[in-house]
This record gives sequence, structure tokens and C-alpha cells, in this order.
Amino acid sequence: MGYLLDTHFVLWLLFDYKKINPKIKTILENRNNEIFISQISLWEISLKYGLGKLDLYNSKPDEIQQILILNGYKVLDLKSENILSFYNLPQKIHKDPFDKMLVWQAIKNNLTLISQDKKLEVYQQNGLKIMY
Repeated sequence: MGYLLDTHFVLWLLFDYKKINPKIKTILENRNNEIFISQISLWEISLKYGLGKLDLYNSKPDEIQQILILNGYKVLDLKSENILSFYNLPQKIHKDPFDKMLVWQAIKNNLTLISQDKKLEVYQQNGLKIMY
């Protein structure tokens, strides 16, 4: 199965694994599952780090992708078809542009989004599969 991690799960995976609940850990540790990290999450991490809003514990954003790849995670590229069709996702429901693009990538790539954000449930009516 394919899963896409919300940005906070990427950070927990790297820096605070104990915050991840056992059900999600089972998914992450199952080598039969494909676990994706979106370029959107990498951009969000870099942006927030640059603004001084994110502590990466002596790491830098440009080191993160390689660490994730070495640990078996895949980077999900932002495809132009996803960007150009983004207008199809209702825009007034949720305000965070990073979350909305992650939702749209999950829908368009037939991935289950792993997130803690219950507000994203509303996008299930648009085809989002989500786990907490």
C-alpha cells in the first residue's frame, strides 16, 4: 500500500519517533508499504527552518531528504498535473496551503495520508483516504 506522511509525521519520524502511535509505527515499519514524503513537506520544513520557527536538532533542511531516502522512504515529486488541477480541491475549507497540497497529492496519487489533523477529514468527500 502507499502512504503519504504529513509534515509533522516527517519531523516525528526524524526527531521524535515516540510521538507516533503504534498503529502508524506498524505501517511505517512494514517494508511491503511504500511510504512517501512530499516535496511540499520538504519545502515547508525548509521555509519554517529559515524563519526560525523550527528546530531540526543540529540538522539542516538540505540533509533531510538523503536521510529519508537512506531509510527507505520515497520522495513524492510535485507533478505539474497536480499543480494545474489543484483548483478542483475546495479552497475555503482549510486554510493551510501546505496541507491542501498534501491532500491533493494524496488524492491524485491514490495514497493514504497519515496525519494528526482532524480538520482534513472534510476532504474525504473529495476522495481523500486518511489515517491518524
